[in-house]
Amino acid sequence: MDRILLSTVAYRSPEEVFPYVRAFTNYPRYTEHLKEVRVHGDGDVGSVYDLELGWWKLSYTARSKVTAISAPDSLEWHLINNLDARGEWRVEPEPESAPEGVETASRIYFEAQYDPYSADKSALSLPRFVSLDWVVRKVQPKLLSEAESVVERLVADIEGQRRDVTLTVHEIP
Repeated sequence: MDRILLSTVAYRSPEEVFPYVRAFTNYPRYTEHLKEVRVHGDGDVGSVYDLELGWWKLSYTARSKVTAISAPDSLEWHLINNLDARGEWRVEPEPESAPEGVETASRIYFEAQYDPYSADKSALSLPRFVSLDWVVRKVQPKLLSEAESVVERLVADIEGQRRDVTLTVHEIP
């Protein structure tokens, strides 16, 4: 399993941050490759999200299921179709990271674990002469940059304005 773990700080409390982390239908605003998110359920544990992705000549709909929520600390998910992947959004209070004049801060962690070679080839309509290995080699570096974009834009939504955020990459494949 490959793993991406990164974090950043938002200048808000976990209680203020968590609703943004949980609002998956807003995520297409955070990345160019996520075209649409459709929810089946009420957003609680057991809800399923269809994540319509598009990159290059490929399109794919990932189905993600919320497996655990411990508000305002954690939301866990896993994919339920065609790829072995799971992850977690975690929010921890970190008031010592708040700059002068800001009341508090929280550290937001994004973690994803996945096996890129577990992809069901029949679920992907690969162009002729394009192998799954080639796709994995091309997509893997993009995963980190996509995760970074999501986290940066998420912080802008949480705080109501864009600013330079420092991303800490704890682990990458």
